[in-house]
Amino acid sequence: MSGKTHGYEVRVVWTGNDGTGTRTYRGYRRDHQIAAPGKAPIAGSSDPAFRGDPARWNPEELLVASLSACHKLWYLGLCSQSGVNVLSYEDDAHGAMIEEPGGAGQFTAVVLRPRVLIDAASDAALARDLHRKAHAMCFIARSVNFPVEAEPEIVVAA
Repeated sequence: MSGKTHGYEVRVVWTGNDGTGTRTYRGYRRDHQIAAPGKAPIAGSSDPAFRGDPARWNPEELLVASLSACHKLWYLGLCSQSGVNVLSYEDDAHGAMIEEPGGAGQFTAVVLRPRVLIDAASDAALARDLHRKAHAMCFIARSVNFPVEAEPEIVVAA
């Protein structure tokens, strides 16, 4: 492969040591801080099913959010270049993960459900078709080993 290489630096710091470290499985919090230079930190933890804090973002949610955001960014750019005027974009994405008896697991699928409002002068068929192209271009979707599907709803403004 040839092309431009991009690098991404992220720092994750465990903040869940309550004084005894990981001496016992139940004796520590899964909390951590996710940070990158010049950005507000993200409060992270594990999924509540794995003793995490439900008020904090977990890695599984962040993976689904990354897929959704990547698709949206490609889609909006393609619409802009193709004369489709997007007025609003919302996605209720869903990820499915299976946990194996030994504790390991993996995602089996993510479904993106973008609801896109376009202006009346825009081509609704083109707006729908650009989701396929956005999916083919999304860096994150191209990097995962499970299916990522898009089930868009296109609404034309009155």
